Amino acid sequence: MTVMVNDPRTLRDRLVEQPRLSGLALAPDGTRLVASVQTLDDAGTRYVSELWEVDPAGERDPRLVTGSRRGDHAPAFSADGTLLVLSDRGPQESPGAALWALPDQGEAERTAHHPGGLSAFTVAARSRTLAWTAALLPGAADARTHGDLLQQRARSGVTAVLYEATPTRADGVDLGPAEPHTFVRRGDAPPVDAGAQGLAGAGDMALSPDGTVVACTRAPTSAAPDTNVVVIADASTGVERRTFSRPGHQYYQPCFTADGSRLICQRQREETWDTEWRATLVALDPVSGEETDLLPDFDNWPWPGRAILSPVPGDTTLWFTGDEQGHRPVFRRDPDGTVTRLTASGAYSSLCVTPDGSTLYALRSALDSPPRAVRLDAGKPDQQPAFLRAPGDLGPLPGTLTEVHATGDDGFALRAWLVLPEGAGPDDPSPLLVEAHGGPQGSWSDWPWQWNPWPFAARGYAVLLPDPALSSGYGQRMQERGRGEYGGRPYRDVLALTDAALARPDLDASRTALAGWSYGGYLANRAATLTDRFRALVSHAGLWNLEAFQGDTDLHTYFREIFGDPRTRRERYEADSPHFDAANLTTPTLIVHGGNDYRVPVGQSLALHHDLQRQDVPAKFLYFPDETHGIEAPNHLRLVYETALNFLDHHVRGEEFRRPGLL
Repeated sequence: MTVMVNDPRTLRDRLVEQPRLSGLALAPDGTRLVASVQTLDDAGTRYVSELWEVDPAGERDPRLVTGSRRGDHAPAFSADGTLLVLSDRGPQESPGAALWALPDQGEAERTAHHPGGLSAFTVAARSRTLAWTAALLPGAADARTHGDLLQQRARSGVTAVLYEATPTRADGVDLGPAEPHTFVRRGDAPPVDAGAQGLAGAGDMALSPDGTVVACTRAPTSAAPDTNVVVIADASTGVERRTFSRPGHQYYQPCFTADGSRLICQRQREETWDTEWRATLVALDPVSGEETDLLPDFDNWPWPGRAILSPVPGDTTLWFTGDEQGHRPVFRRDPDGTVTRLTASGAYSSLCVTPDGSTLYALRSALDSPPRAVRLDAGKPDQQPAFLRAPGDLGPLPGTLTEVHATGDDGFALRAWLVLPEGAGPDDPSPLLVEAHGGPQGSWSDWPWQWNPWPFAARGYAVLLPDPALSSGYGQRMQERGRGEYGGRPYRDVLALTDAALARPDLDASRTALAGWSYGGYLANRAATLTDRFRALVSHAGLWNLEAFQGDTDLHTYFREIFGDPRTRRERYEADSPHFDAANLTTPTLIVHGGNDYRVPVGQSLALHHDLQRQDVPAKFLYFPDETHGIEAPNHLRLVYETALNFLDHHVRGEEFRRPGLL
């Protein structure tokens, strides 16, 4: 069948049906590379994980992992080269994910389980030690009593939770009543409980290479909501040896050096009223308690993603990724502190290193390329990768990618990506859709599955993807210039980049729209009250009433640190909350929101919808009762693209609105 790249329906369906590469795992001897791939289930209503073997040499076609099943996920290799996965393939009387070993030959073997399931695991590089995250209900001293209590609650039909502290929810998940714990098993010994991770514990764990020590993070508490704790415990007894914490900072992604003498963590200081967001890598000494900043002069962040360390004992080389000018390169830090950028373009994730430290494997994506498996030289600067054969080739895209540059009102150099549809030119200038990213810390650097620009380009829209103040990848100055100005300088930066784009003769300044998700949705809402230059707006999970938001979001403490207590420090709320200027609403607006969104609760969009109706502004509200902060279900994603495109065609191009058939 011939693929018509200028057919918006075809491109949209191809995007939703596309296999999604989401992670890599490399065997200890470097001979096996396993990729996690998200694919549609048989009904086409959700994504499920598959595991594929990828040839590290790039010569053979990929194949499904022997013995794997759909739903197997989180692959990792044990020290002897056995592939371990989380899977719910176990008996019905033991629901939840268990840890399974998939040998090269023979049947899969369940190697660890827990009532209610495991949520994460890690392995020691040179021993038979395993660590996993599993929950215990209040009053449960061990897995057996936890299982008994689970059955009692199920038989009684009780789902209630008695909270005695915050947080109570995160993203789209209600926390508790069970609390995640770290369990460790050495060889054939029974597992030991190395302690609780807090209700919001995320399974952030590491084992020393010899398997004698486990490290994990303990989530913040009500008493210190902006500070978490790194716990280092004995792997044989679970007894705590040392903790690390720093007021106002949080540690993530722990990993041990090859000799086990240091624990490397990402350390973040989130934004407050007086300070900017900052991230770095630090080395923690479990014996002395000393903490060393490994990137004191690196102006960007080693974020997101986990740093990987040289597997060679005595070698302290490490590799990490970080946003930089609309890309996310791989960086190498040498033992003397020298940092070298290894990749010339693209956004990298899921780094793996070979046993001799000479070669890296990773996933590479870009605004014009979904994730692909690649191989890199572990020391060569500004290289292009060698692409490996793996699932996920989307095929040709309907347009081209370029850049737009502008200057902020403070003289700061701004940049954005611009997607141009096929056929764009001065004789037939294209309408422009401006898409604001979420965060606000973040960047248009990698391939997005949600609010991807290419379905809009396939319909003939140019798409501007601006990185305004508070975006990552432009140094600390980008954070300083936007601190405390959610609706100020970031908004003005978006307009400056929009004006720069519209100076092009192939774009039509009279036909423009603005869309955004999360913080980007907030910028769309802010634009709705400050300008009438756009013909249409799309606000997905956007903030509207900042005072109500800070008391309802799962990040209420984080947000209050930035904006202050609204009872005593109201200036930023009054300056930046769009709802105060609801009387200015005139632009037709499409609202998109999920009913289980705890990050930006749906009440924000309900209030916006009410205000639009009160002002008699054309508005539509696309509501998904069972979605969270993003749109996950494939058919829901199709509906977002179809509804948004039809809404824009109506208000930007003057076409009749076409209501999607399933709505």
